[in-house]
Amino acid sequence: MSQLKLGIPKGSLESATISLFEQAGWKIRSHSRNYFPDINDPEITCALVRSQEMGPYVANGTLDVGLTGKDWIIETEADVVDICELVYSKSSNQPSRWVLVVPQDSPIRSVEDLAGKKIATELVGFTKRYFEERGIETTVEFSWGATEAKVVEGLVDAVVEITETGSTIRAHGLRIVCDLLYTDTRLIANKEAMADPWKKEKIDQIALLLKAALVARQKVALKMNVPVDKLDEVVPILPSLHAPTVSFLYDKQWAAIETVVESKNVRDLLPRLIAAGAEGILEYELKKIL
Repeated sequence: MSQLKLGIPKGSLESATISLFEQAGWKIRSHSRNYFPDINDPEITCALVRSQEMGPYVANGTLDVGLTGKDWIIETEADVVDICELVYSKSSNQPSRWVLVVPQDSPIRSVEDLAGKKIATELVGFTKRYFEERGIETTVEFSWGATEAKVVEGLVDAVVEITETGSTIRAHGLRIVCDLLYTDTRLIANKEAMADPWKKEKIDQIALLLKAALVARQKVALKMNVPVDKLDEVVPILPSLHAPTVSFLYDKQWAAIETVVESKNVRDLLPRLIAAGAEGILEYELKKIL
């Protein structure tokens, strides 16, 4: 039987990725001290791989498909097929960004001010290319960790670090000079795997259902009962994918309405529905929207 080799990012994205796959229909179970999780699909084998190494492993065919950040695809210059964007993370559903960071009292105010300065980062290749393309001579050194501490202690003039909100950077008394790169998670595939009809179909299935799960995370379903004579007041309030579903109850004076709305709008929408005459409102989460 043919099998697809799937790479799951090990580390900060691991649990979020496993959760997303479960919502999409695949249950992945990791084992301690084992880099090969179980998955409830006999057509797929899994391996835990660091995000930084995912691109090269997919490019050379060790893996057929995997998930990693756009930043690490750029950093390693991996020759892969970029299937789709999947915006999710361990703490939010927002893209992360690599930023140039200096101490609060640093005289550095722009990238041009880094000429002749020393920068520490884990994203060495990208950072070097970024400054070379702008004709700015800098020394860029690899950071094995605790990158922010290096600029706090004065070991370097600036660091290039990844952040979502910038709160940790500010908490350390540092200042963001500018954004260098926005990044999100990408589903990538090996070129030869995409040329194989069976593997391509399996990869397309994974992409379809992962995207459907992420769309569903932004929405909820609402069901409610509404007096027939209040329908003209309630229905115009309701957003939906196309139009709300309206069906009449056994008591012909009442109708049931079902619709899908953005979850962020629910707190403002519910009081308006009640005021318009809706009753028995139910809100429930969705697994996928296709």
